[in-house]
Amino acid sequence: MSALAQRRARPRDPLLIAALALVGLQVALALAAPLVAPYDPLHQDILARLKGPSAAHWFGADHLGRDILARTLYGYRASLAVSAAAVGLALLVGGAIGLVSAYYRGWTERVLMRMMDVVFAFPVMLLAIGVIAVIGAGAAPAAIAIAIVYTPIFARLTRGPALVVAASEYVEGARAAGAGDLRIILIHILPNLLGVLLVQASLLLSSAILVEASLSFLGVGTQPPHPSLGLMLSEGRNVLMLSPWSAIFAGFAILFLAFGFNLLGDTLRDRLDPRLARSA
Repeated sequence: MSALAQRRARPRDPLLIAALALVGLQVALALAAPLVAPYDPLHQDILARLKGPSAAHWFGADHLGRDILARTLYGYRASLAVSAAAVGLALLVGGAIGLVSAYYRGWTERVLMRMMDVVFAFPVMLLAIGVIAVIGAGAAPAAIAIAIVYTPIFARLTRGPALVVAASEYVEGARAAGAGDLRIILIHILPNLLGVLLVQASLLLSSAILVEASLSFLGVGTQPPHPSLGLMLSEGRNVLMLSPWSAIFAGFAILFLAFGFNLLGDTLRDRLDPRLARSA
């Protein structure tokens, strides 16, 4: 039986299907928040303050009488937007730095990678808070800060495989045929790295969600009254003994969101890495 037939005959990976279903459901809820949410996330029902789950408010209401279910759904949207923007920007900048370093080598590689080493040496939260202290608090600054933190990871990850691909015979042949540097990088080198970058992006999305929630919890991420999962945790801790529902549901939302992307990254790595596939 050929290798293609063996791959087709293999049963589908249940973990991959479960990860896609979990991530897809949460992304769909975030995108459809205006349609699914029973209330406006900023609407205040004073009579329902600190009430538990009920028919009117399925997840209860917070200290200002705002519906926790609505704020959780919109919190999904805020967390996903900030995390996706941060990882996408880090992938774009860090991937470009890694590709340029691997292709041109020499002083270009030394200067760029030493700069990445300096950034990589800082603790994640300390560097993110430092960046936000310079450019200001908010959702957009939080995305920029997380992107700066994750840029060295993509640069180092891209540079290693790109060095191998850049030294291959077909790249030398394309260079001998007169292909330009940009064409070689985008057409001949980058497609061979997409699997590695896809896996790393999905894994970093899970950690970016945690970093975004931590920044919002500390008050330097998404600013009130806009809903955010980390901000809901921060607001819920003040009334934890009276009404723990805001903290509980926001915590579980962060858990499921990070777990879904982490599981997706692990299963994609198992599927795309030929060494892991052979060992399995």
